[in-house]
Amino acid sequence: MTRLLAGLAAFALLLSGCSGKPAETGGPIKLTVATFGEFGYEKLFQDYEKAHPGITVEGRVADFETHHRQLATGLGAGRGGADVVAIEEQYLPKFRQSTDKFTDLSEFGAQGLRANWPGWKWDQGTANDGKFVMGLGTDMGSLALCYRRDLFANAGLPADRDQVAALWPTWEKFAETGEKFSSRAQGVKFADSAGTIYTAMLNQAQENYFAKDDAFIGDTNPNVRKAFDLAGGMALKKETAAVTTFTQPWTVAIKQSRFAAITCPAWMLTQIEEAGGPELAGKWDVTSIPGKAGNWGGSFLTVPKQGAHRKEAYDLAVWLTAPEQQKRIFLESGLLPSALGAYQDGAVLSHTSKYFSDAPIGKIFAASAEALRPNYRGLRDGEVRPVYGHALGRVEEGRQALDQAWDQASTEGRAAAAK
Repeated sequence: MTRLLAGLAAFALLLSGCSGKPAETGGPIKLTVATFGEFGYEKLFQDYEKAHPGITVEGRVADFETHHRQLATGLGAGRGGADVVAIEEQYLPKFRQSTDKFTDLSEFGAQGLRANWPGWKWDQGTANDGKFVMGLGTDMGSLALCYRRDLFANAGLPADRDQVAALWPTWEKFAETGEKFSSRAQGVKFADSAGTIYTAMLNQAQENYFAKDDAFIGDTNPNVRKAFDLAGGMALKKETAAVTTFTQPWTVAIKQSRFAAITCPAWMLTQIEEAGGPELAGKWDVTSIPGKAGNWGGSFLTVPKQGAHRKEAYDLAVWLTAPEQQKRIFLESGLLPSALGAYQDGAVLSHTSKYFSDAPIGKIFAASAEALRPNYRGLRDGEVRPVYGHALGRVEEGRQALDQAWDQASTEGRAAAAK
């Protein structure tokens, strides 16, 4: 769940230790919740405090990389961690190797919550063959395709979302659409970057950089090479705006209407809207992605063992991830629920976005979630994945040929996997 823009409190996690008197004294309890970016929790914290006199809840926000790095540091030091800590799915395999640092939520009855989530989401949050419940699922990043209706129409392409989806049943057809758009559009690129195309394709494969035994297969896996070649080929044809997602240039490119399409998980819609501003309201739309499904992001709430109020922290995590709260977060903040009772709820399925041309975003993203097949993330996924992204960046900038970039990425990827 990458919400990568929110990153002002770099050392929040180390500073977010528990405070207040122990629960057995009957005194006040302060619980801290550490996240990367905004999870839509602020109003929920207030409601929780009202319903639980004597408990106060404080949110701590750091940027994506700093959050997970500081979590590792805090766990190693045995102090300074928050009571409840979010972990994004790509980092779960790494932290799963340190279950001795986390509370087994089964201790407080978490196994009884299994039915709240799809099997794949529940399994992601467990360790030791499912016996150890490490975290409870928050959101998920099921994929769709965000596009500019007006720019498509200007290029002589359909603007209706169903007709647009029909243009690209496969990624090969998506690339053909990009070529057709680029041949007709003036001063506008088809997509934001090769990286987002590559990421979406890769996240539809059940295995990418690592086999389930954690052997590195990134340089031999045809799924990785196919995604790299297709996305890199579009970059070579100058069909992408070459702007890295969530950076200032990416924000400016949206504002200035410099590209027409982007693969988008549910949580990205808010960022596109904030970047585009009110003048682009009704010009963006959402439709299904090639392959119909996929996932980019999604997180879990964990309870580090070092906390002084682990039972209270568990109760808070259960409440925050309950279907009713997940549904509310989606309706208010756009983060797609992972709880079955939430993303299948009528209010979610009927939810539309005025900014995105009244697109039925609840229905679109829920359908993507229903069809997705989870992929395996290896222990070194967080180190390997950026290597291939940087390689595509070199291609996009004209600094390296596609085959050379692939060879370098494969060498560096294998080295990163072996560290």
